Amino acid sequence: MASSTAGGGAGGDPLRHDVPHDPHDPHRPHDPHAPRLLDLLRQQIRYLHYSRRTEQAYEYWVRSFIRYHGLRHPAELSHADVEAFLSWLATERQASAATHRQALSALLFLYQKVLRLNLPWVAEIGRPRTVRRLPVVLSGEEAARLFEALEAAHPSADAATGRVQPPQPLPHALLARLLYGTGMRLLEGVRLRVKDLDFDRRAIVVRHGKGGKDRVVMLPAALEQPLRAQLLYSHSLWAADRAQGIAGVQVPFGLERKYPRAGLSWTWHWVFPQAACSHDPRSGIRRRHHLFEGTFQRAFRQAVERAGIAKPATPHTLRHSFATHLLQSGYDIRTVQELLGHVDVSTTMIYTHVLRLGGGGVRSPLDALGGGAGAFAGASGHAPPGGVFAGPGLDLRHGAAAAQGPRHGRRVEEPAARYTVEASVAGVEDERLGCA
Repeated sequence: MASSTAGGGAGGDPLRHDVPHDPHDPHRPHDPHAPRLLDLLRQQIRYLHYSRRTEQAYEYWVRSFIRYHGLRHPAELSHADVEAFLSWLATERQASAATHRQALSALLFLYQKVLRLNLPWVAEIGRPRTVRRLPVVLSGEEAARLFEALEAAHPSADAATGRVQPPQPLPHALLARLLYGTGMRLLEGVRLRVKDLDFDRRAIVVRHGKGGKDRVVMLPAALEQPLRAQLLYSHSLWAADRAQGIAGVQVPFGLERKYPRAGLSWTWHWVFPQAACSHDPRSGIRRRHHLFEGTFQRAFRQAVERAGIAKPATPHTLRHSFATHLLQSGYDIRTVQELLGHVDVSTTMIYTHVLRLGGGGVRSPLDALGGGAGAFAGASGHAPPGGVFAGPGLDLRHGAAAAQGPRHGRRVEEPAARYTVEASVAGVEDERLGCA
């Protein structure tokens, strides 16, 4: 790896766009105060209305790319330099295929959209092959234990005085139940505003989700009263901010310029506000932010350990569990697709594979031995009376795990339940799940 202390570019700043170019290039910048390369990158990303997370990821990979090549300007680098960086990620850093593709997308955006370079070798760059992994899914009993562990979280002690702070409403357990009960992503949940809750219709409007799309999900009846209590706590913070003259919450796009008082209104306030105010990373204005994702993720990780769940569960696991349990309850895959906000039904069909591989899918031949007909026949000398009996089965038509225990005296067979997944995908027939 090249030294990160090497210099480059005009004026000793390798991240400036005013590096030597072709003198006949009409787009060659002559201004010594030309904008920095990363500023041009941010400007182009915001011009195309990419998400803030995409902006942060692309900026990170461009910085890494430049530092890897000794702070040389990307316009001076070649196909071999790009391949060397990507190869270093895959071999030395052992980056996953998804991380590899993200870094490649950032570099392609840099060269094609920011530097405006028509490079013939772009099509020759190897694309990593991604492998779709089965999602982690919690059982209903594991989800209940997780929620109990979140509710049992103790109040933290003040670092300055050492005194335990008075107990505040714990939004972590409520937020976890909301993510599991609606299938929302974590960022969609913490960004909920007061206006997005419709108690009369028992609906929640998810604004500006992944891909900038809106959708409507159900408001669980079990969460109606807890959400109203959370709104009372949020309203107390809103009233305190107005009394202290703190700036309003951040509103999207140009609404703050068009409606200057929108951020001050209760309608636009957060359902899950942060307990303390902070400075906006872009404007520098001190205002109240929504609950930080990292705060909830830490609480979630600790709750998973306390609940004794031996799975690599994350907040996104609640979304996977939501989809899987809906399919188990007999809802068609199109409904689940709309609730999750998937563009393609093939993305939603990954959850049918989870069902097919579980207890409601293929029956193991070992279970046909009846827990003693074969494996323990040598010890007892005979099979259980009445022949072989079946193990627990899963009836996907009625959405319940029907525990069908052994019935001695006669042969028991699992019901031939079938669950039809209706998916109008070209070349894909109806998916059928169940026990044969």
